[in-house]
Amino acid sequence: MPSALKPMRYGHTEGHTDVCFNDTGSCIVTCGSDGDVRIWENLDDDDPTSFNVGEKAYSCALKNGRLITAVSNNTVQIHTFPEGAPDGIVTRFTTNANHIIFNSDGTKIAAGSSDFMVKVVEVTDSSKQKTFRGHDAPVLSLSFDPRDVYLASASCDGSVRVWKIADQTCTTSWPLLQKCNDVINAKSICRLGWQPGNGKLLAIPVDKVVKLYRRETWDSKFDLSDAFITQTLNIVAWSPCGQYLAAGSVDGCIVVWNMESQKCIERMKHEKKYTICGLAWHPKYKQIAYTDTEGNLGLLENIGDEKKSNDKVTSTATKDYNDLFDGDDDYLSGDMIEPQSSPKTGANEEDDDDFKPTSGHFRRTIIDDDDNSLDIGMIKANSNLLEKEDDDDDQTGGFPALPPSSTQQPFYDGPMPTPRQKPFQSGSTPAHLMHRFMVWNSVGIIRCYNDEQDNAIDVEFHDTSVHHAMHLPNSLNHKMADLSTEAILLACESTEELASKLHCIHFSSWDANKEWTVDMPKDEDIEAICLGQGWAACATSALLVRVFTVGGVQKEIFSLPGPVVSMAGHGEQLMVIYHRGTGFDGDQCIGVQLMELGKKKKQILHGDPLSLTKKSYLIWVGFSAEGTPCYVDSEGIVRMLNRGLGNTWIPVCNTREHCKGKSDHYWVVGIHENPQQLRCIPCKGARFPPTIPRPAVAILSFKLPYCQVTTEKGQMEEQYWRSVVFHNHVDYLSKNGYELDESAKGQAVKEQQELLMKLFALSCKLEREFRCVELADLMTQNVVNLAIKYASRSRKLNLAQRLSEMAVEKASELEAALEDEEEEEEDFRKHLNPGYSNSATEWRQQPVRKVQQDQEMEDAEETDACEEAEEMPKVHKERPNPFSKGVTSAEVTTPKSVVIASSSQGRVNPFKVSSNKKDPVVPSANVLDTMSKYSKKNCSSSSQAVNKQSPPVIKPLIPKPKFKQISAASFFQARTPNSSEKTVEEIEEKKGNESHEIKVTAQENTENRRPKTGFQMWLEENRANILKDNPDLNEAEVIKEGMSRFRVLSAEERMVWTEKAKGGTVNDSAEDKKRKRPATDEDEVKKNAEQKSEDSNLSKKTKPLDQSANVKLSAFAFKQS
Repeated sequence: MPSALKPMRYGHTEGHTDVCFNDTGSCIVTCGSDGDVRIWENLDDDDPTSFNVGEKAYSCALKNGRLITAVSNNTVQIHTFPEGAPDGIVTRFTTNANHIIFNSDGTKIAAGSSDFMVKVVEVTDSSKQKTFRGHDAPVLSLSFDPRDVYLASASCDGSVRVWKIADQTCTTSWPLLQKCNDVINAKSICRLGWQPGNGKLLAIPVDKVVKLYRRETWDSKFDLSDAFITQTLNIVAWSPCGQYLAAGSVDGCIVVWNMESQKCIERMKHEKKYTICGLAWHPKYKQIAYTDTEGNLGLLENIGDEKKSNDKVTSTATKDYNDLFDGDDDYLSGDMIEPQSSPKTGANEEDDDDFKPTSGHFRRTIIDDDDNSLDIGMIKANSNLLEKEDDDDDQTGGFPALPPSSTQQPFYDGPMPTPRQKPFQSGSTPAHLMHRFMVWNSVGIIRCYNDEQDNAIDVEFHDTSVHHAMHLPNSLNHKMADLSTEAILLACESTEELASKLHCIHFSSWDANKEWTVDMPKDEDIEAICLGQGWAACATSALLVRVFTVGGVQKEIFSLPGPVVSMAGHGEQLMVIYHRGTGFDGDQCIGVQLMELGKKKKQILHGDPLSLTKKSYLIWVGFSAEGTPCYVDSEGIVRMLNRGLGNTWIPVCNTREHCKGKSDHYWVVGIHENPQQLRCIPCKGARFPPTIPRPAVAILSFKLPYCQVTTEKGQMEEQYWRSVVFHNHVDYLSKNGYELDESAKGQAVKEQQELLMKLFALSCKLEREFRCVELADLMTQNVVNLAIKYASRSRKLNLAQRLSEMAVEKASELEAALEDEEEEEEDFRKHLNPGYSNSATEWRQQPVRKVQQDQEMEDAEETDACEEAEEMPKVHKERPNPFSKGVTSAEVTTPKSVVIASSSQGRVNPFKVSSNKKDPVVPSANVLDTMSKYSKKNCSSSSQAVNKQSPPVIKPLIPKPKFKQISAASFFQARTPNSSEKTVEEIEEKKGNESHEIKVTAQENTENRRPKTGFQMWLEENRANILKDNPDLNEAEVIKEGMSRFRVLSAEERMVWTEKAKGGTVNDSAEDKKRKRPATDEDEVKKNAEQKSEDSNLSKKTKPLDQSANVKLSAFAFKQS
């Protein structure tokens, strides 16, 4: 039967603690640095007898009803046992004694002190003393020879000496230990020991081995060691029979050797790895009591795998562990069972009865046992072998029908299994507390009170407009709870009379019956629950997940691959965490399933392993307010699902970095991605908060664990990727049909592009041009243009050239992608309007406007545009449609923001080149030869001369909403459109009725659709500022105030706005997109100017460069042919 390690218990305050048994073994005695001696009936004794012997007790020994203690007043004193009455002082030193011992018959005491002296005193007559001088440093420990001839001592001077007691001379000395100046600095206290009985061997712990010296010859007989021992051994102790030797190390290992076979039969690790400083064998049974330097007491039972007289069963942990290997039975029962006869009798028979096998239980034999040894238990057991063959029940361990061994347990030296984490509800505190949180989440708090007066549940909402606070009776003793904006979900475990119940209070229901309860089948207990939008779910002990509607209709059921750990719900998403298998060496083995329970039910994560920090476990699992799955482990690492990298998990915060003390923790209650906030409660010296006083919520910031974040580069990289990760939810939500705030998306994109541009500039300064190209690959098109410009200004012409090639490549990729999309769009159009015929011109062309025209000629301009459209149909027809379907509504950004045309969003062609009547120059081969106008327009928006050249421009157009959303908008969607969308919808309706009068209706019906004047555009941009200064103005007054401000601008600035107006307006572009015509130069230029001026943070008033110099610079930088 395997040895059992009982959980340790607190005995004394922190510091060196000593332990011994009384003569009969009926109680354990400990003394510690609190100066108390405690007498324990057993390890479970909750009220040990205790008495004080001094300020600090260093060592104790007990024999024949006398307890001796070495205390801090430099004396060795006697107390009666078990009463604890003082019985005189045995001897004194000039400093404290470090170790005291009795000889084998209890007539003499030996004490070793920090004043370098060793004394041997008669117990009955303390005047008979012998002093042993010779050590040059404090004495660490002593051991009496069982025959009372010799005394061994170890000292801080590095030597171990053997003294002859009769004439007080040193017989021999070995320099075995490391020298030190005091006991507290000693690596080991080197508690040595003579073999009981004949005293043949002296065992001395030296570093990681136990050296055994032979009596009289004093030569080293052999060393005992084991791979399990990784740190210095502190102490050795012989079993009373002398057959076993135990040793304890400074890192909490205890090993036991069989002295006959010299094999290690027991290996145990202290649960907290504290130094073992006391070891004592039970005088009769195979038990060892041990103490550590933190004042704890522990007990190791059933050593050597034999049945003890009191017949205790092994601990369940060991049993479960053995069960893991039931499959190995065949291997073990093959040729491992020894023959019934053997030539030689084992040592067992000579020894004490207590150590003999006492039962006919089956044994498991050791693979490495001595070939010739005979197992007595085996002979007894074999008579039962035939009868018991069918019986598969475990006897004592986890091995059916296998004999345990007499001297050694089979020793498994591999990784040890980790006990499985129990199921928990996120945001709850332990269930055994009388006042506890059942859940604390972003909706509210549920507390449970279970004391003498009351067993009740309090529900409180953060936002009382959701529902008022509630006080519910808890007669069913609910242990689990979850809370959403629709309902409260409670669950209780089953009792002998009642089944496990799921109870829902659907407070948002519009009917009168707001509660429902479901009983689970017999023997099925609810272990985890959660709420989503319109549904509830519970996971049960039968490895099932049961889904219900929030009104109580049973829906899907599915099986889990392992026992549940926790569940979380958000909207349509359900996340289930469960045990995939057994973890080893402190690690949990956990899997995660993520499902969507909407109209299209699908599984996103199929039981993927959940990555936890080493030796940690899960403490919180849930979703951010935006619906991204997250979890937190016991080491304080917060991880979030990165949908942008194939649903991988990324660590986004380490809460331990924010903790002041080692035992402080943060208890997570919620996660927000926009703004980036981790909401949690600081817990001083605990893992969870108390209910009273009400805990305060702290907000922590996120930080991705990128390298070298102290440098400028590392910091910007971390910010960039954090921004990307924390905005993945935008795409996810827009795909799932949620309406989103466009400005937030635009702001994020702008922030990311600014960071990329700064990184680009930094790499340019550091002459890392290859890195610049890598960064440009992440940029949007107009920021690439800015980068090209920056490169050419920085005289990095090779880099500028490479970037221009990249821009061309990107353009051609986009074009190919757009052609495919366009074909799909055609099919969609036919499907949408089967009876509506349209010419290519109407669908695919956009009015091309002249550049230099005055504001007063708006109507004429419109006519010209139409003529132009007829004049040049061929050019346009050859080009793919820049406004193809596939851009999500989330990407309709404000004109000033930069737009990422990433592959996940439908792309628009940023390299459309539109022809123009006044400047019908054929575009040059190198796209970048056309850069000059664009660049100047950004940096020197007042430079009119440049504008006159008006060559084609490279520029990504603002993505439009998904085609299907727009076309169907006016018919199906009840949403509040923004102004440009409104225009689009109106056009859509009109198109159905007056297909051939589109331009006329557009102009007549909506003021917005007329080309804007420069002032109107200026007013749009500056309206917010005017209202900020004068919040109570009405519309007319706003316009009036705007006019007065506009007049103050310089002529050049006004001209810039006029130019922009002629370039076409945002609303025009929305209307034109509807008509599917390529954008004009001016359109692009205007948008470029706005976007670029925003992105590059260049003010519009920048002093213009000389125009001719500009042209020369760009020609020099980018000429290819």
